Order: sequence, then structure tokens, then C-alpha cells
Amino acid sequence: QVQLVESGGGLVQPGGSLRLSCAASRSIGIFTAMAWFRQAPGKERELVATLISGGSTYYADSVKGRFTISRDNSQNTLYLQMGSLKPEDTAVYYCAARPQSVYDFWGQGTQVTVSP
Repeated sequence: QVQLVESGGGLVQPGGSLRLSCAASRSIGIFTAMAWFRQAPGKERELVATLISGGSTYYADSVKGRFTISRDNSQNTLYLQMGSLKPEDTAVYYCAARPQSVYDFWGQGTQVTVSP
């Protein structure tokens, strides 16, 4: 089992920045991929960004150029640097880890609210 704990969410004005962190209870090097998802009220959970074990990344079109996913294996931590935030980025953000082909491990989520 792996525990994932997100932090770094909060209230930020449009155009601002936040960095989310996801601390894992064990080495993240064992995962084939880690990702950030988000879920806004009344909407389905959506994939925001993925970091594959080899280093490749994927971003949803809505965040491309504004968000950056990264990791620090020595700290067992996944990050999501978010910039040029928009009100539509408001959501609960979750990190997830994929040992093989399915995201089996999820954090509890951290709220991000973008509002004047």
C-alpha cells in the first residue's frame, strides 16, 4: 500500500500561481506513471497532467503552457506548478500513482480556488 498526501492548495487570484505537492509514503520510482487529476463541482474528474517513469509528460490542452508536472525521487514527491491561473481551474486536485496500467493509489485531494 502507498499513501499519497497532497498539499499546497488554497485561494489565489486570477493570474496567480500555486505549487501543489504530493508526498508518497514510499519510493515513487516503482510507479510506471504518476498524475494530477482535478474535479470541479458538478463535473467529472479529468486528467490534468501525467509524468511517465521515463520522464515523458502529458498535459490537458486546457493547462498546456501554464502547468508543469515534476517529481523529486529523493523526496518521494510529485509536484504540479500552476501558473496564469484562471477561475476555471478551480477544483479539487488529486494526485494518483500507477504501478502498472491502472491508477490504483489516490490522495485525498487539495482544494484550489481561483477567484478575485
